[in-house]
Amino acid sequence: MFFERPDAGETAVLVHVDFHDEQAREDPGEFLELVRSAGAEPATLLTASRQRPDSRIFIGSGKLEELRAMLAAHQAELVIFNHSLSPSQERNLERELKCRVLDRTGLILDIFAQRARTHEGKLQVELAQLEYMSTRLIRGWTHLERQKGGIGLRGPGETQLETDRRLLRGRIKSIHKRLDKVRSQREQNRRARVRAEIHSVSLVGYTNAGKSTLFNSLTDARVYAADQLFATLDPTLRRLEIEDVGPVVLADTVGFIRHLPHKLVEAFRATLQEAAEATLLVHVIDAADPDRELNVEQVEQVLEEIGADGVPVLKVMNKIDKVDSAPRIERDGHGLPEVVWISAQQGQGLDLLHEALTERLAGDVIGFSLTLAPEQGKLRAGLHELNAVREESFDEQGHSVLDVRLPRRDFNQLMAQLGERANAYLPEALRESDEW
Repeated sequence: MFFERPDAGETAVLVHVDFHDEQAREDPGEFLELVRSAGAEPATLLTASRQRPDSRIFIGSGKLEELRAMLAAHQAELVIFNHSLSPSQERNLERELKCRVLDRTGLILDIFAQRARTHEGKLQVELAQLEYMSTRLIRGWTHLERQKGGIGLRGPGETQLETDRRLLRGRIKSIHKRLDKVRSQREQNRRARVRAEIHSVSLVGYTNAGKSTLFNSLTDARVYAADQLFATLDPTLRRLEIEDVGPVVLADTVGFIRHLPHKLVEAFRATLQEAAEATLLVHVIDAADPDRELNVEQVEQVLEEIGADGVPVLKVMNKIDKVDSAPRIERDGHGLPEVVWISAQQGQGLDLLHEALTERLAGDVIGFSLTLAPEQGKLRAGLHELNAVREESFDEQGHSVLDVRLPRRDFNQLMAQLGERANAYLPEALRESDEW
């Protein structure tokens, strides 16, 4: 650890302030879930209402006294604020309360540190923690701000605080380099998928919306899924077969949250890039959450921040078993699937989701009957290679009668490779302007 802090206890007093500004407000229920997800035991909640935060201690002096009394009554050793505190506010509160004080950003970082499993995930969390620490570094070194002196200690020419800052900057630089390697490796993998024309689908959504449960249901993966915030941090990719499309890459990503700290968005940019580069985003929404519309707005804000706001989106209303709703597909004005209502845990509506994914990814799928002479074996072989032949029979003349179904793009590409005109083989109703 780069600096010393009071030891943290498991029992915590929580502080939530209602501000008049709607944008600055936080949800106390979500705050409670965050605290429990971090492993702390909430003793009590102190609420206050203010026009704006106090510049020195965030809350007023009267509430500070109440907070001190609550700490003594519950013998708590930790105070957690449902808001972002400045380094000086955090330092002043710790000096006044004689215990550790944690803000919302620090709480989320702590949860992330517990959840990260892969090398990449741990690097990303460490980077976010170090950048968060760098602004709070002075708190633990006020007793060492003088230059080193005394026998055997003279000569460095810098204070302990400066030394520590230098070490911190060095570590941050090192992590950035390693994450750049991860980023370039992911970029290579994405380019390879694009060359192979493999679609990628990213699951995005508010934390605890059920993304990992849906991911496991679709792919038979064993990704950790739990009814808690930020159960998934590390990105997981799996192959998924979609009718009329073939294999697609499905990615499970970290959940978003209201006022997600910017440092976390930056640190997890390599992971979130999967969403920005996806063919389709599946936005998983908790249908039973009373704040679901607000949550949708928050997810859309983060998607805009990472440059994924231009990617097509299919919304999935999950947990319909909790709202007594039936599985269904809602379509837009062009007849394209826009919203699918499912329950990932109960397995309801997954067939409808597959249907919607097929329609959104396959594009213009054509199906028709084709009769080929024996000398047209190359075309017959090409259609079989594309898995486009649904049924095949032979007539009395030995001709192959094929019932085919495939994306128009694939059929056009095959015909171009064979030097044939696509329209010559299509029924009148399916013909487009002749491209060949």
